Amino acid sequence: MPEVIFPGPEGRLEGRYHPQKEKDAPIAIVLHPHPQFGGTMNNKVVYNLHYAFYNMGFTVLRFNFRGVGRSQGEYDQGVGELSDAASALDYLQSMNNNSKHCWVAGFSFGAWIGMQLLMRRPEITGFISVAPPANMYDFSFLAPCPSSGLMINGTNDRVAPPADTHALVNKLHEQKGITITHTEIEGAGHFFETEEYMDAMVGNVTNYVKRRLTETTR
Repeated sequence: MPEVIFPGPEGRLEGRYHPQKEKDAPIAIVLHPHPQFGGTMNNKVVYNLHYAFYNMGFTVLRFNFRGVGRSQGEYDQGVGELSDAASALDYLQSMNNNSKHCWVAGFSFGAWIGMQLLMRRPEITGFISVAPPANMYDFSFLAPCPSSGLMINGTNDRVAPPADTHALVNKLHEQKGITITHTEIEGAGHFFETEEYMDAMVGNVTNYVKRRLTETTR
């Protein structure tokens, strides 16, 4: 998978870009967890999401936020990271002009950034939020949430407790015109620690995305 360096708001950003042969393949970006707690684009959940999308026929980009790995700049409380994500999407779109579908997937802190990106970019047709940290960050900007998507978490998540995810999902359920699908992996913690939990998470994501793509191509 080619390593790529592309321009971000604070200098270079480092990514991994995995294109399909089809010029009109759908595109997806995958956003990693908190930079100050060891989050990188090589996080296991992020890596598995990346390949899940690629195996479904997506051209995929994952990248390091500013100050992580070889990405320039320094941590910016989520404000700069949202700008980084927008630059990553610009880069991905610039090489895939014919793509009809654009998805964003994020894990933990990356899920929070991904949902903010969703609000700013109407071309995003679907989202995956894995273990969204609704206890740590304000998600009230999702008013209304512009696109349907999947929220998925483990029932034993102690970093982002399930009760907070339930409250977020229930709030979004009240909005008309979109469908928030919520799935819980029984017994899994924040990082889907075992192969069984990881496979269950990836399987749910794959089934959801495939169903959505089938619905839009009918």
